[in-house]
Amino acid sequence: MFGGESQKHELLREVPFFRNLSKQSLEEIAKITDEVHQKAGAVLAQQGDIGQEFIFIMEGEAKVEKDGNIVNKLAPHGFFGEISIIDGQPRTATVTAETDVKLLVIHSRYFKELLEKVPGLAIEALTALCKYLREAQAKNA
Repeated sequence: MFGGESQKHELLREVPFFRNLSKQSLEEIAKITDEVHQKAGAVLAQQGDIGQEFIFIMEGEAKVEKDGNIVNKLAPHGFFGEISIIDGQPRTATVTAETDVKLLVIHSRYFKELLEKVPGLAIEALTALCKYLREAQAKNA
């Protein structure tokens, strides 16, 4: 276990979406996150499925595959699911645990409420998504 919401909120501060939020806002987010453990080899997200979670890797590593090709590796403090959870469209990649992983998960039903409820979260989410898209475009250029 991470030791409760207080420790979760410190871990969440490592995620770009949440980095600049207040301690109070982070504690609100921590209350609705679930801690999940998965074994190496577990598929954490499947390309083409509708995403229902926004997932943060707290321990372990995962690989990201698009159309069967590895396009990224995720380490602690990496995250995925941010695109599908915002636009409701199918996942753009498959994410598989390469080692045992410890995850923090925010389900979509809570995430949209958070965007409205937590001051500054919507702009932080947009900023992080823009950075992600710029990096992806630079890789493909």
